[in-house]
Amino acid sequence: MKDLNKYIEHTLLKPEATKEELVKLFDEAVKHKFLGVCINPCNVKFAKEYLKNEHIKIVTVAGFPLGASLNEVKALEAKTAIKNGADEVDMVINVGFLKNKKYDEVRKDIAAVKAACENTVLKVIIETDLLTKEEIVKACLLCTEAKADFVKTSTGFVKNGVGARVEDIELMYKTVSPYGLRVKASAGIRDREKAIEMINAGASRLGTSSGVEIVKQ
Repeated sequence: MKDLNKYIEHTLLKPEATKEELVKLFDEAVKHKFLGVCINPCNVKFAKEYLKNEHIKIVTVAGFPLGASLNEVKALEAKTAIKNGADEVDMVINVGFLKNKKYDEVRKDIAAVKAACENTVLKVIIETDLLTKEEIVKACLLCTEAKADFVKTSTGFVKNGVGARVEDIELMYKTVSPYGLRVKASAGIRDREKAIEMINAGASRLGTSSGVEIVKQ
């Protein structure tokens, strides 16, 4: 498969990321013409300035990595990130609310962030490692009801988590594609073979810190 770089959001979300590591990430994104970089909100202004002459999306996160913040906080985080230069926002779903069947609260949470994003793309991380297949479907449907733009598999922060699985991507795609939403596969995508599997299963974005290795294979 050609043009894998056009699917990749080159990712650096670890809390201890240094300025040197961020610069390396940005330079790699430019060199390999990745679709975007995915970074923590505190680094958005720096990314916006560093990449101001490049056609690379600046993606950031809200309610990350637990998803347990109040929706007002997630919404403010998203709004501030956009003001600082973010092109897209990946929010984390309230997994506890979902598993406790507090579906109205989950929907309101997503909708509040989407309202703050206005026309900015919103992806919703449903954390598939913590969900049953039935819960994955329900989470996806709530995302469609709240008018999100993407559903996304994982934060990559779940202890002993697998991350993106082909069967989960297929299920997510089958659930949301009739409503016009897209799927982002994230976490555990470390080689070209798995990247292609994710795309063939229905993913139109790949979140990975192994983008350079993937496109060089």
